[in-house]
Amino acid sequence: MTSTSVNKSNISSNNLSLHYLVREPKVKTAKHKAIILLHGVGSNEQDLFSLADHLPDSYYVIAARGPFTLSAGRYAWYNVDFSTGKPVINAEQEVSSRAVIKQFVAQVKQKYTLDEIYLGGFSQGAIMSYSVGLSNPEEVNGIIALSGRVLEQTQQVVVRNEALSQLRIFIAHGTHDGTLPVHYARQAQAFLQTLHVPLTYHEYNMGHQVIGEVIQDLIHWLP
Repeated sequence: MTSTSVNKSNISSNNLSLHYLVREPKVKTAKHKAIILLHGVGSNEQDLFSLADHLPDSYYVIAARGPFTLSAGRYAWYNVDFSTGKPVINAEQEVSSRAVIKQFVAQVKQKYTLDEIYLGGFSQGAIMSYSVGLSNPEEVNGIIALSGRVLEQTQQVVVRNEALSQLRIFIAHGTHDGTLPVHYARQAQAFLQTLHVPLTYHEYNMGHQVIGEVIQDLIHWLP
């Protein structure tokens, strides 16, 4: 994903646990529904917020900024080292971000009186969406995982219950992804199938990115 300029009228007066951007619904409905988007490592909240105009007008679209600063305009949910050929994460930062995101979800739910929340992201943002959603399935209605993976430590703490069985999950991954190869998505699919969650899985002829076909399938998946 690449960053784009954002209309300043969409910038929230930020008194919540994370800095964020919000596009309020253009179409009012009886249910208040939101998509919360988490960016990848080295990006910022403006990146996925660029998708807002392509997502359904009846949703709040909220894009949050990671709490760890890498450099000017570049943030992360945790530090990660790819030097060994496999991603090695800072586990303490991941746990910290998971707690902050859970708090943020509760805060925006109260602030915007939300009835349904779909938590998703790209790459590291997808990883965090899995971590938060699978460990707290009663807090969200669905997970949107774009080019991500399920961490081993997340798999170890997931408990099958009624809330988890109703957690809808959308996975999109590129077969030519050189950053997080597609086997991570296939591993996630296999793991999630053991949990019997309502799962929608797509592979695309793309790299580590989000293309228009992904957004169209996501729109079709959203209730």
